Amino acid sequence: MYIKDDICYAGQFEEGIKVTDVKPLRGGIMLVTFSTGEQRLFDTTRLTGSAFAPLADERIFGAPTLFHGVITWNNGEIDIAPETVYKESYAYTGKAI
Repeated sequence: MYIKDDICYAGQFEEGIKVTDVKPLRGGIMLVTFSTGEQRLFDTTRLTGSAFAPLADERIFGAPTLFHGVITWNNGEIDIAPETVYKESYAYTGKAI
């Protein structure tokens, strides 16, 4: 268990955290599973900068791949650190999305 920003989470936060599974949902949201076993929701529409602009294309957004625990898109042209995905995501309660 660990506490971050006054919220208590199950599992252990690890600086070397990795993404073990990613499922694109609608509206730029992804259901992400981490090496801690936690599932969290990440909103890619909040990513800024021209590097992330291609994610507005549903074909690109909908085809992420994992490369050594990092989410990538467009043949590796776009990626985001798993630590960032974790810190910028929110807990998934398992309720209908």
